[in-house]
Amino acid sequence: MTGYMALLKESGLKATFQRLHILEVVDKYGHIAIEDIYDKVIKIHPSLSVATIYKNIIIMVEKGVLVEVPIMGRKSKYELSKLDHIHLVCTQCGEVEDLACTKDINNILDFLTQEEKFKLTKQQINLYGTCSQCQSQKILQK
Repeated sequence: MTGYMALLKESGLKATFQRLHILEVVDKYGHIAIEDIYDKVIKIHPSLSVATIYKNIIIMVEKGVLVEVPIMGRKSKYELSKLDHIHLVCTQCGEVEDLACTKDINNILDFLTQEEKFKLTKQQINLYGTCSQCQSQKILQK
């Protein structure tokens, strides 16, 4: 919990019990939708409302503590803010996998942004497709 407290404090947010438990759930599950966060958090704090969860997540996204990962045709998922990486988002099952940014990827991004005289400070790249598990299920169904 102390790591979450420091993370909140660095972002200028108070370390409320709601925020601490939201961060704990998000950290444990990696990429998770608000409704799933709520389902986990109310097991510990049954008096919390879904509105409180939404409000805190929005604030933590605005302050850069959490990152929203949009998923086409589904509700967004959230993760702890971390080093820049790419999301591989399955449009069939909604799973999100992290892919580290390699030196080659960073070189391509630098090239693209230099062309436009754009100073890149943060990135979020989401690639949409079908994960290997969903692809293998399609093969089995044929």
